[in-house]
Amino acid sequence: MDTSKFPPQTQKTQPGKEHVMNPLPQTIHADYNPANKLKGKVALVTGGDSGIGRAVCVCFAKEGATVAFTYVKGHEDRDKDDTLKMLLEAKTGGADDPLAIAADIGFDENCKQVVELVVKEYGRIDVLVNNAAEQHLTNSVEEITQHQIERVFATNIFSHFFLVKHALKHMKEGSSIINSTSVNAYNGNPEALDYTATKGAIVAFTRGLSQQVTNRGIRVNAVAPGPVWTPIQPATKSGELVQKLGCELPMKRAAQPSEIAPCYLFLATHQDSSYFTGQVLHPNGGEIVNA
Repeated sequence: MDTSKFPPQTQKTQPGKEHVMNPLPQTIHADYNPANKLKGKVALVTGGDSGIGRAVCVCFAKEGATVAFTYVKGHEDRDKDDTLKMLLEAKTGGADDPLAIAADIGFDENCKQVVELVVKEYGRIDVLVNNAAEQHLTNSVEEITQHQIERVFATNIFSHFFLVKHALKHMKEGSSIINSTSVNAYNGNPEALDYTATKGAIVAFTRGLSQQVTNRGIRVNAVAPGPVWTPIQPATKSGELVQKLGCELPMKRAAQPSEIAPCYLFLATHQDSSYFTGQVLHPNGGEIVNA
């Protein structure tokens, strides 16, 4: 798929909506060839209704996993329904039906309820993907309100603490936690200062938590994508910026979610990444970063 340039477009509300994007993001490669790498596993993905989260959900389902995901009720209902349909089509023999959970994961009690619902339905969690995020562009730190900081940190990093805290007791040796950070954590982004700060915190959280749970046989890693064609782009940027998305990179384009999801699959698959913990993968179109 040619992703060198997108038509200028914007959305007025967050979370963004995938079903109105032009062109629609590519969730999975048409010629994807699954290999049952997650057969019998149960995965929970936050923000799984669209974008990278949806691509991860569908990839995991094609690989044999039973998948649960969170979404924001009232804003992401249509995308949630589309994702559920994709997951049912991707479901393999032996996997249970997918589960969509409406939740504002910026609050501890909500995260506890999400985990309890998944465990009640499936009995355990083998893979936890902390993916949901929001961002708001500003020109100066002076424009960032206390409410915005609290909201962005609650969604982007507090939720990681809350979900891990409640999920760990239901995760066995060989389980995997995967956190979505960003290239912004490494090169900074002056127009998304609070978002960038949360992504840096996720890197530190990943490294510290990995050392804390190694003795339990649980691996913790992260993925730091560059620009990806997801709803957060038109929901937070001008039409001009959307049109130029990724053009400054060596590859001269943004990624599709289908190009990012295999990183999560690699980190979720114990037989492939059993010696990886505390690490970050960098699918960013060729931008060199210091790990």
